[in-house]
Amino acid sequence: MARDPELLRAAPDAIAGELAAASSDAVRIELLPYRSVLNVRGPATETFVHAVERQSGVALPLAPNRWNGSDRRAAIWLGPDEWLLAAPDGEARALETAIRDACPDEPWLSVVDVSHNYTSFALSGPGTRELLAGGCPLDLHPAAFGAGRCAQTLLAKTRVLLRALDDGNAIELWVRNSFARYTAQWLLASSAEPEVARTG
Repeated sequence: MARDPELLRAAPDAIAGELAAASSDAVRIELLPYRSVLNVRGPATETFVHAVERQSGVALPLAPNRWNGSDRRAAIWLGPDEWLLAAPDGEARALETAIRDACPDEPWLSVVDVSHNYTSFALSGPGTRELLAGGCPLDLHPAAFGAGRCAQTLLAKTRVLLRALDDGNAIELWVRNSFARYTAQWLLASSAEPEVARTG
């Protein structure tokens, strides 16, 4: 039986107040509103890439671990033939149909609505990278993970997607809904660590 999307929304929303209360000068952690998210797979040909861009309004990045767009609409690289498309909540079905209609002869096209698979957090403040470094093996220095970069990695043994919004301290974190509360609790506990708090 399909799960009610509203039930998936309820659990993450319960932690929003805790995150807001724990925000400090060092790190601000915010639960982001739900958005439409499509997993798109297809050949990285000029025809396919342009067709998806026309329908989504954002260019598919072809370089590894890059993303294009803005905080409202984004195309995020997952692999040589796989991307996530993010758009405002409620647009998934129309966008999925538009992409399928734009690529009627593409046999390898796959467009899957994964909007209710993810919970997203926005982290900002001078302690953001220090906080994430405490549980993530990536080099998160702005020189290595700056604006336009993204990565699938581990955070506190949980698979996450990180998206650097700028060269400073604004990073978006995506995690599966089933790990949302665990991830939030880890972020809350780690943000209170002295080495993070001192960066404020």
